[in-house]
Order: sequence, then structure tokens, then C-alpha cells
Amino acid sequence: MRYFLEASYKGTNYAGFQIQKNGPTIQGEIEKALATVLRTEVALTGSSRTDAGVHALQNYFHFDLSVAYDPAALYNINAILNRDIVVRSVFPVPDDAHCRFLATARTYKYYISIRKNPFTTDTAWFYPYAVDVELLQFAATALYDYIDYTAFAKRNTQVFTHNCTILATGWTLENDVLIYTVKANRFLRGMVRALVGTMLLVGRKKLPLKQFKNIIESRDSTKASFATPAHGLFLTSVEYPSSIVSSGS
Repeated sequence: MRYFLEASYKGTNYAGFQIQKNGPTIQGEIEKALATVLRTEVALTGSSRTDAGVHALQNYFHFDLSVAYDPAALYNINAILNRDIVVRSVFPVPDDAHCRFLATARTYKYYISIRKNPFTTDTAWFYPYAVDVELLQFAATALYDYIDYTAFAKRNTQVFTHNCTILATGWTLENDVLIYTVKANRFLRGMVRALVGTMLLVGRKKLPLKQFKNIIESRDSTKASFATPAHGLFLTSVEYPSSIVSSGS
């Protein structure tokens, strides 16, 4: 049987989602906990491969079991996991359900603290510069006019297309924290951080809005700014058809 697993995690102490040799990963920690409790090897497939230091309020994974999963196992799985990872739910899905390919939308938020705050050191980028929020919003809204985001993708990324449909994009300022929210049907590797870094140049009046649009149209990633740290980025939700994930899951 195939199962979806919903998890939240703080990525500060991990080398990203996908298992690798250079440090602990979200996938590795959850797989070890599942293997211990279920007494069988489990291989997770993720809906979104978050980079080192990136956090997730909601991410989904799928795995297969030859025996039925007991819902009572959830408590023991979380008891084994470190306190910066939590499995929120595990539920059966059709055998061909794929958590990556069936996702209809993903939402990310990037947090920027404009004042020094010791309580957000790991979860927001301290950016002590004057920024024009209205200009940021103009830049964010301009994204609706485009579909090819090659300029904001890390180079040498092997994907079949650089086209993405932006479903929502905008900036807000809440209690000295700038928040960029973007929702799309799919994202390219490094895309959100590159969008944030480049739009901040617009907000600081170092990059005219017209030139920002020119960067998008150039499809040249060397013209965008990728100098945005990982720790301000959150994957906040992954959406699926209601037949796969109900609103109560």
C-alpha cells in the first residue's frame, strides 16, 4: 500500500531534504524513525526537495508498505524524531499517487527582519536597509505577466521546462518583518530566493522596475541576484486534488 506522510520541520541543522553524505537530512531522519517503529526499511519520495537551511510548515512525502500502517504508530515516530521535525499525519492513497507529480500548487514565504531580533535569527534574514515596499509590490505584481522564469533558476538545473504559472505573489510588512508570499503550480531550483534577492534591489532603488522586467525577459540567470540566505525561506503548503488530500488531512 502507498501512504502520504505530512511533515513540518525547521531546516537549520540539516543539509536539506534529500539524503546525502555531508550531513543529516530530513529524509534520512524520518526514514530512520519509520524503520525503527515499523520494523521495515522505508524509502521516502518528497514533493519538494528543500535546500539546506530551508524550513517547511507543510511538506508531503510518499512511501510504500507491504503491510497496513497502524495510525497508533504516529506517536512513537514523533517520539524518536528530533524536536525540529514532526510528522503530522500518515494516510493511505491510491497505489499510483505520487506526491511530487500530483501536487497542483506550492506556496512559499520568505521572511526578512528589518530590525535585529534574536528570536528570528534562524528563521528570518536580518536586512537592515531602507526598502520601498510599494516598489517591491510593483515588482511582485509584474511576475503575473510572465511564464518563463529561466532568469531565476540555478544554472545546470536539469528540467524539461522553465515555465511556471504564478498564482499569487505579493509583499507585506508585519511587525518589522517583510514577508514575500508566492504561490505557483511549480518552482525552479533557487527560484524563490532569486526572486527575493532581485526584487530587494528594486525596493532599494538600485534596480529600476523596467530593468527587473528586462532580466526576466533576458532568461539570463547571471543577471539575477541569488545572494539570499536559505534560513528565511519556508515551504508553507503543498496542495493536491481533494480526492488525494482532503481539507481535514
